[in-house]
Amino acid sequence: MKTIDTTISTPELLAMAEKMYGNLVKAVVDLQRNILVVDAEMHADEEQYLLEQGSKQNDLWGINLYPSKFGADDFIEFDSMINIRPRQQNMSRGIDNPKIREQIVKLVREKVIA
Repeated sequence: MKTIDTTISTPELLAMAEKMYGNLVKAVVDLQRNILVVDAEMHADEEQYLLEQGSKQNDLWGINLYPSKFGADDFIEFDSMINIRPRQQNMSRGIDNPKIREQIVKLVREKVIA
């Protein structure tokens, strides 16, 4: 597991993807702390790690990154079991609030470089 508080390159993400799932890297973003965690088998593991590091549940969202699609609209996939949160009006594995999706896209664009 790796915390990204500065940047990570797409070649690094490609290497992670190849050793885990082949084409994707699971990630959890903390929108309040402006960080993301990558390179774990499950979003829940990354979520737990961030909670232990002081993150708050409401700020954490699970996504998948497809390094070979860097720069394309489908580089980020909003799909994780940890996103199901009735108390935040998020009833799906996706992220229903467009403002939260926009924040995630902005954070990922700041952290992931070519």
